[in-house]
Amino acid sequence: MRTHVGGRQRGLSLVGLLFVGLIVVALLMLGAKLVPAVVEYIAIERAVQKIKNEANTVGEIRAAFDRHATIDDIKSITSRDLDITKEGDRIVISYAYTYNVPILDNVRLVIDFSGTTRDRTTKTVP
Repeated sequence: MRTHVGGRQRGLSLVGLLFVGLIVVALLMLGAKLVPAVVEYIAIERAVQKIKNEANTVGEIRAAFDRHATIDDIKSITSRDLDITKEGDRIVISYAYTYNVPILDNVRLVIDFSGTTRDRTTKTVP
């Protein structure tokens, strides 16, 4: 005599497990390729924030950035790519660059990074 224990079995089949595994592996590989881009962006942002307090002239700012770029292994931009302006009595350093991440043979992920030392003020609407 057979007894009916429960309803239908639940869970992933072997094919479903392989499919989910392939998606997870692809996302991990993509994430591993994006980590260097994000780490370099953080290094650039940190260098620019330090430089705004330690240098006063354009030449000093460029030299200081070159020192930081050598130490932090920054290769995406150089000191010549910095946009250095003066607003009032403050020096504002801005930058923007594109980072290409190769995915497959002819497929690339393009990331646009930018930053500035300008204060971000929020305007309230009355």
